[in-house]
Amino acid sequence: MATVNIPRLDLDHYINGDAGQRRQFSDAIGNAFNETGFVTITNHGLDKALIDKLYADVKALFALPDEVKTKYEVPGLAGQRGYTGKGKETAKGFTAPDLKEFWQIGQIVSDDDQLKSEYPENLKVDEIADFNPTTETVYKKLEYAGTHLLKAISVYLGLPENYFEDNVHNGNSILRTLHYFPITNPDALAPDAVRAGAHEDINLITLLIGASADGLELLTRENEWFPVTAFGEDLVVNVGDMLQRLTNNKLKSTTHRVVNPPRELMKNSRYSVPFFLHPKSGMDLSCLPSCIDKDHPKQYEDITAGEYLDERLREIGLKK
Repeated sequence: MATVNIPRLDLDHYINGDAGQRRQFSDAIGNAFNETGFVTITNHGLDKALIDKLYADVKALFALPDEVKTKYEVPGLAGQRGYTGKGKETAKGFTAPDLKEFWQIGQIVSDDDQLKSEYPENLKVDEIADFNPTTETVYKKLEYAGTHLLKAISVYLGLPENYFEDNVHNGNSILRTLHYFPITNPDALAPDAVRAGAHEDINLITLLIGASADGLELLTRENEWFPVTAFGEDLVVNVGDMLQRLTNNKLKSTTHRVVNPPRELMKNSRYSVPFFLHPKSGMDLSCLPSCIDKDHPKQYEDITAGEYLDERLREIGLKK
């Protein structure tokens, strides 16, 4: 199996480090995002107690009866808030929907930004008192960590450190709590039915808070599937298509998937919580001039983040 560059990086070295540590961090994340599109991050601001509390609340949410969960499914929102039931999302190029259900939490605008009126309200889970406070705390901590990761990426790209700042402040980011439910009758599965079909993320970067079981794999340049594992409470962070598009493929939005477990473990649930860091919908995703030259001609048409998100939500079946 090929060697895969997924370095373990300490975010505190960038936020509070000296000039040398900050440069080393920026170079390391940039090189990994150029080669494999993945890193793992420690000292990201979420302690074990908060992560444990998050997963306890997530498990309680998905343990609710289906008839309770479906009352939080809002037509017309394309799954961007509240509950999305089983069989609703299908990876691009697949015919069988992913074997999962999920709940999405969006931006909480706390200042006088006019975007407040544009974002749908988050749905309050009446049955689990701590679910909303817990997920909102996690959302803001991951947003903070993600903003600093984008600063480091900006430096690597030779951009001003705050290049992304205005576009990700009150951006259209999503915290998704996922339940890959037990597979009770594996013989009845469609041939391409998996927990999450091979795909690339839509957004700028994704920050994943561990998972309750193995299964995440990335596709290497040698076209081999490689398991991605994180140490303890580390985050797994990967490039999304918006960042790949902006950098004209300099940074790689790597194909990844969540495979079904061995047959003897199919009766077990798997939970995970990714944070999809999105900019505001008006951000221009036109390829950066600094990433275009005679050896790297422009690969993408100009588009805004909002237009691109709309296009992709239709491709995966969440928007009609």
